[in-house]
Amino acid sequence: MIRDKETFQQLISDIREFVRDVAIPNEDRVEAEDDIPEDVIDKLKELGSFGWSIPEEYGGRGLTSEELATAFMEFTQCSVAFRVYGGQNAGIGSECIIRDGTTAQKERYLPKLSSGEMIGCLALTETMAGSDATALQTRAEKVDGGYRITGDKRYITLAPIADLYTVFARTDGERGAHGVTAFLIERGTEGMTPGPSTPKMGQEGAPIGEITFDNAFVPDEAILGGEEGVGFQSVMKALNKQRINLSALSTGPAIRMLDDAVAFAKERRQFDRAIGEFQLIQAMLAECKVEIEAARALILETARKRDRGEDVTMDVSLCKYYSTEMCGRVADKVVQIFGGQGYVKGTGIERFYRDVRAFRIYEGTSQIHLLNIGKRLLR
Repeated sequence: MIRDKETFQQLISDIREFVRDVAIPNEDRVEAEDDIPEDVIDKLKELGSFGWSIPEEYGGRGLTSEELATAFMEFTQCSVAFRVYGGQNAGIGSECIIRDGTTAQKERYLPKLSSGEMIGCLALTETMAGSDATALQTRAEKVDGGYRITGDKRYITLAPIADLYTVFARTDGERGAHGVTAFLIERGTEGMTPGPSTPKMGQEGAPIGEITFDNAFVPDEAILGGEEGVGFQSVMKALNKQRINLSALSTGPAIRMLDDAVAFAKERRQFDRAIGEFQLIQAMLAECKVEIEAARALILETARKRDRGEDVTMDVSLCKYYSTEMCGRVADKVVQIFGGQGYVKGTGIERFYRDVRAFRIYEGTSQIHLLNIGKRLLR
C-alpha cells in the first residue's frame, strides 16, 4: 500500500540521489577499508534509512510493507554494505521491539534506532542452532532481580559494532520453540563480549561476528515484552516481515548488475561489433530481465497482501527463495557477459558476485524455504 504517492516519490528520488552521488562513488573505498566512513554514515542519517520501518511516533517513517520493499529495491542498487549498515535498523534490528516490546522498551530504544544513534542486531544463530533455530544452547538462569546468561552466538550481522542486541536464550527445557526468551542487551553489559569481525567471502564494510556471554547479568526488565518463554514466536513474527525485506534487498543488486551489463554490452566490441549485437548475449540479458521482473512482482504482491492483513507465511518463503536464487543467477550471467573484466577487480562485478552469495543462506536457507513451501502446500 502506497499511502501518499507524491511524498513517497520524493523519498524514492532521495534514495536514488544517495545511491548515485554517495554510495556508488564510495564502493571501492568501503571495500578497501572494510568500514563505512563517518561522512557516509552522516548521509545515511540524513536519508533516514535507519527508521524507515519504525512508527512515526518514535521518530521513524512507518513505511508500509509495499513502501519499504520498494524503497529497499532502490536503496540496494549499490554495494551490499550500505544497506546492511543503513537498513538493518529498519528490519531485524528493530522489528522484535516494534512487534512485542513493552511501552518502556519502545520509548527507550526505538527513537535511537530510528535516528541511527544506536545500531541494533539480532543474535539468534549458534554453532548448533542455524536452520534448526530451536536448538539453542545459550542459557539464561533466573537469579534475584534478573538472569545470568551463558553461551555463544556466531555469524551475527553487525555484532562487532552494534549498540543493542536482541539475544535469544533458553530459559526452560533443552530444545524446541517453547522456553526460548528474548532479551534486549546493550553494549557494555558486563559478561557480554562481542568479538572482532569474522573474515568472510564478501560484504566488506558490513561486519559479522561472535558474541560470548560469560555469566552476563541482565535485569528482569531486559526481557522483550516482559514475558518469558515466547522469544521464538517474536523472532518468527519479525522474520515473516524481514523475509519480504530481504527479497527486495536481493532484487536491488540484480537490477544494478543488469544495468551495468547492458551498458557494458553496448560498449564492449568484439569482431568489429558491440557484443550486445550477439544473440547469445541478448538472451542472457533478457533472462536476467525476466527473472528480475518476476521477483519484483512477487515481492510487491506479497507486501500488498501483508498490508491488507492477510497471512503471508508461505508467500514470504516463495519471495525469499525465488529472489535470492534469482540474484545468484543474475550475478553469474553478468560475470559471464563481462568475461575477464567480470572476474578481476575494477568493475565491481566480482564484488557483487561474492556479496550476494550469502543471500541464499541467511534468514532461512533456500532448502529450508523449499521445505516450508512444501509443507504448507500439503496441509
